[in-house]
Amino acid sequence: MYVVIEGVDTAGKSTQLDILKKNHTEAIFTKEPGGTEIGLKLREMALNGEAKSKTAEMFLFLADRAEHIEQIIKPNEKKMIISDRSAISGISYAKDLPLEVVTSLNLIATQNTLPSHVILLELSKEELTKRLGNKSNDSIESRGIDYLLDIQERMKKTIEMLNLNHIYIDASLSIEQIAEKIEGFING
Repeated sequence: MYVVIEGVDTAGKSTQLDILKKNHTEAIFTKEPGGTEIGLKLREMALNGEAKSKTAEMFLFLADRAEHIEQIIKPNEKKMIISDRSAISGISYAKDLPLEVVTSLNLIATQNTLPSHVILLELSKEELTKRLGNKSNDSIESRGIDYLLDIQERMKKTIEMLNLNHIYIDASLSIEQIAEKIEGFING
């Protein structure tokens, strides 16, 4: 089982991953970007805004994704893998190219390896505004609320276009309610 938790920044992925770590001690936990040694370097470059072109930024994430599939996902495919983000984010954040082109590039990077379970934590505009106001933002978050809401919509389109097994969860629910919905989906 290859489970991914998706959502724009501040949606509560980290909180839910911490709960999953307690409930699924046998699982392999990973993240994109940064789940491998080279991935950590690529992630830092991308989030610090070192790539000046959006296309270069996308290729940094694609390189990370290819390494992640090769080093983490494929060797553990007989185990439960739970990942913070996946190709869905990669496709969604690469807004300067058509969805179909970016999807093709990501399918090459992942060798067509896609999650078996996708959890998308959704935020309303009001909730996102409130949450972003409470923290300092990296180069991607600082692009603004409308940008992040557009990414969230692209995530939904990507999940549906790839016909992935998924659940959308309102991220403004209580932490416990969200955790319960996630467990129900994974164990369903």
